[in-house]
Amino acid sequence: MLWIKKASILSLVLLAGLQLAQTRAETIAVIGTGNVASALGPAFAGLGHDIVYGSRDPGRASVQELVTRTEGHARATEPADAVRGAAIVILAVPWDAAEQVVAGLGDLSGKVLLDPTNPRVIGPDGLRDYAFAGSNAERIQQWAPEARVVKAFNTMTADLMADPASAGGAVTVALAGDDPAAKAVVAELAEGIGFETLDFGPVRYAHVIEGMYLVWGNARRTGNPFEYFFRRPAD
Repeated sequence: MLWIKKASILSLVLLAGLQLAQTRAETIAVIGTGNVASALGPAFAGLGHDIVYGSRDPGRASVQELVTRTEGHARATEPADAVRGAAIVILAVPWDAAEQVVAGLGDLSGKVLLDPTNPRVIGPDGLRDYAFAGSNAERIQQWAPEARVVKAFNTMTADLMADPASAGGAVTVALAGDDPAAKAVVAELAEGIGFETLDFGPVRYAHVIEGMYLVWGNARRTGNPFEYFFRRPAD
């Protein structure tokens, strides 16, 4: 039965190699240096990933301060330069700037493109509402057809992104995208910093998650704040 033992050892070696591949450090390009970038960049750096911030003014004092407080080999550069060596790109920009920003990033083929943006308009009553039919994630997928777009992290504040424990309980990051492997990458990042995750399906359902933001934001506006948590049924 020596061949069985050899096969078992080979399986263990292959499994160990797969686990190492899944957990290896990646270069993550964070496009933008605002609240979302300032929360997710340092958080993901804490997992051992290298962060490159894409900024129109990478030498600005506030950008360099963000680089300084981001662990590892963080740096800042122009957005197109930031994405070149990155496996994962976070589009931490205003929703209505996304098209112009994506157009300026160059080739995004094969990259995981995380979309935390929130399209909305504010009505006369102060409540958030849909800015258009469909979702920004679907638009981004159309603008970058070879990228692997994943909607995530849009139903919470930047403060909560930076400190998930501040919610006082479990919080779920809803995911939508057409590429299961890309969603698994984003799920691993989210769970690594303290969130739970739930797959909502293909990118065509991203409008549901963007609608969740509207309901969440309006509840905060009317004095009834909450955080999303989806409990999975017991097996």
